[in-house]
Amino acid sequence: MQRLLKTYRHKARAGHPSGMLKNIFGIPHGLHYCYLTMLCALCATGTLEAAPAQLSQPASQEALQVDDSVRVSLVTFYPGSQPHNIFGHSEIRVQQGPIDVYFNYGVFDFQAPGFLWRFVLGETDYMCQPIPQAYATMGMEGRRMVEQELNLPQDKAVMVRDFLWNNAQPENRIYRYKFLSDNCSTRPRDIIEMAAGDGLQYPQLYQEGTTYRDILSHYCQNYAWERFGINLVLGWDADTVITDRAAMFIPMKLMEAVAGATVKTDSTAMPLVKATTVPIDASTDGLMLPPTPWYISPLAVALLVLLLTCLVTARDWRRRDISRWYDSLLFTVGGLAGCILFFLIFFSTHEATSPNINIAWLHPLLLLLAVLPWFKKGRPIARWLHAANALVALLLMLLWPLQPQTGDWAFFPLMASLVMRSAINAVLGAQTTRGPTSTQH
Repeated sequence: MQRLLKTYRHKARAGHPSGMLKNIFGIPHGLHYCYLTMLCALCATGTLEAAPAQLSQPASQEALQVDDSVRVSLVTFYPGSQPHNIFGHSEIRVQQGPIDVYFNYGVFDFQAPGFLWRFVLGETDYMCQPIPQAYATMGMEGRRMVEQELNLPQDKAVMVRDFLWNNAQPENRIYRYKFLSDNCSTRPRDIIEMAAGDGLQYPQLYQEGTTYRDILSHYCQNYAWERFGINLVLGWDADTVITDRAAMFIPMKLMEAVAGATVKTDSTAMPLVKATTVPIDASTDGLMLPPTPWYISPLAVALLVLLLTCLVTARDWRRRDISRWYDSLLFTVGGLAGCILFFLIFFSTHEATSPNINIAWLHPLLLLLAVLPWFKKGRPIARWLHAANALVALLLMLLWPLQPQTGDWAFFPLMASLVMRSAINAVLGAQTTRGPTSTQH
């Protein structure tokens, strides 16, 4: 333990990333302001490096007194104010005599070879990291912290202790992170279930019909762009109705479930939680920021795009000409977003990103519609592509209530803009178009 504490103290003083404990859970995270910010909303992130190469169980067993019992606690940190920590974080605390360590499953090694590319692909390898008590709250300032000591028999508590230390060894600590089903909250849940056994019973948390997207939207209620991004990149698997146990992918929901859980024995049922403390007594809303101002929300921006599209389209219809500059801008942005969706659907292994109905209106072919009209020989092809694009997007808008995926209100003004510009191009595309290379008669 002293060796581990010394390592952390040295790195913290040196400003080493390992001393900056931004360990959180997040969904995944969405397409916020750029692709990586979107992925941060879908994945828990952290700035801890890997643990020391030779990590061993702290302190010698001889140093412990016979009556030093093992205490196991679930630790919950409420949401932060950044896109990567708005969903909270869970850890398991193990105490025994002089040993006091927090086991964190939300850690990655940013310096691992090919980390960024593998992160984009969805090959997010996270690890179990033991953190000395002295550094447990570093980076969590201002966030409510709740500790629930578990009511476990001593043999079960020892089993949890040994399991965690074994899991933290270099050869065992890596696991493939999944933001909905295998993260820093579900790992502690599974360990608690292993220790409590078949007699563990959870209380009911949600009404019937709750989905992953419903829960994510709740925690993004003040963050319109994060919610927009999540709704954009998560497909209809996110609209799956979930069980109470599955809902524990959110740390606060795990905390609530553990608080009301019981362990049934032959004749009695005892509470799973022995004692609850609040080391950091902050808001139960976490560090939630004020709601996104309406005038810079995704819906406001989408309506502004639709208004501008209407004005440009009316002008084009009156002049019987196409404003290629506007189409290039609109379809380039849509095409780039489509490339991201295409990659997430067909190449990435990120959870719940495939299938995704949004690929029907945001797709890579929009890039062709941004370029082809500038070339005389490409205009006939562009005209047919525009006709097909307008038809598909229009049908999607009309039939949206019949498909299984939930959308965002901002989607529809954007879809209408694409339909409008594709329709005007299909009708007027064969005529002379305006632009730097056009000839005025």
